[in-house]
Amino acid sequence: MNKSFITVEEYIYSFPIETQEILIKIRVIIFELANNIEESISYGMPAFKINKKPLIYFAAFKKHIGIYATPSAHKHFALELENYKQGKGSVQFPLNQEIPFELIRKIIRFKLEESK
Repeated sequence: MNKSFITVEEYIYSFPIETQEILIKIRVIIFELANNIEESISYGMPAFKINKKPLIYFAAFKKHIGIYATPSAHKHFALELENYKQGKGSVQFPLNQEIPFELIRKIIRFKLEESK
């Protein structure tokens, strides 16, 4: 992505409708679970902080949704994430498969507990 985004809405609405729906659902899950969350664009993607510390980032790509929840969350959920392509602190959920929203919810809960 070469475009600079100012708001999360601008970022989300730059994608096809099917991808927008996924991004909106992830964003809603974050806001349902977290009080006093700070939302911004960081590193060119939606970023969510709590108590001034990163909670989670997400990004959309042509073939997947990337979730960036730091290595601790990925280590904690290693078994549940083992079928997905991963980096040190990232995981890719292919757009041609069902997005595991419940797993994303669990990762966010874990990160919230970790941030206390």
